Amino acid sequence: MNKTANLKISIQAALDAGIEIMKVYLGDFDFDTKPDESPLTKADLVSNQVINQYLVETGIPIISEENKLDSFELRQNWPVCWLVDPLDGTKEFIKRNGEFTVNIALVEKGKPTLGVVFVPCTRELYYADVEAGIAVKRVIEEDFSMPDELFPQSQILSRKSPRFDLIRVVGSRSHMNDETTRFINELKISYDQVEVVSKGSSLKFCLVAEGLADIYPRFGPTMEWDTAAGHAICKAIGYKVIDNNTKEELRYNKENLLNHYFIVQ
Repeated sequence: MNKTANLKISIQAALDAGIEIMKVYLGDFDFDTKPDESPLTKADLVSNQVINQYLVETGIPIISEENKLDSFELRQNWPVCWLVDPLDGTKEFIKRNGEFTVNIALVEKGKPTLGVVFVPCTRELYYADVEAGIAVKRVIEEDFSMPDELFPQSQILSRKSPRFDLIRVVGSRSHMNDETTRFINELKISYDQVEVVSKGSSLKFCLVAEGLADIYPRFGPTMEWDTAAGHAICKAIGYKVIDNNTKEELRYNKENLLNHYFIVQ
């Protein structure tokens, strides 16, 4: 199965998952708390079920937040795998602020090569083919139907040139902390203006990719499924996602799926 086929399958999976998520979102719902104290809703589970049904057809192993995790002894032999967060930003979902996403990424030898981020509330769809160097943002139809053309010229994203007097910093809607505040204060030494843009979920990556922000420092815990899809979209148009420990590109399908702190710029 080629890259284009895999991209189409992952887009369709995200769109159909979005339909099921919105059915829950627009009704009354409860939530449970997982052992790590993160919330879990029915929407997480139904989205995961839909996505797995699509991706299993590719024959590529799946790592999902809501699947049972295979051992590293098995995973380390996978040259390629899917990384899935069926509902990224469950806290935003519960708050009903619309800032939650479906994230699907294809990872090869530890690096993201395809990425899909879908925002069900606004119908904004982002996706990228890293090897081709193409990322797209579009707003889909109200019926959540698959786009006819994958890469329309008018919807292709490109890296924007930064300003020298202003830097726009992405902050988490739910996870701003002292380290991020210190980082922002240090930027004020070099720039006349430092503007903080707050967003939830993987939309923080998308803000950078769209040129609506210049840098995204993440000095808080994230898992690989939180970041792989957004990483792919940023990487496709020339942004770097740098591990704060290794000073190299963030890696995936590690023994520990918890990411180090990182910076996108």
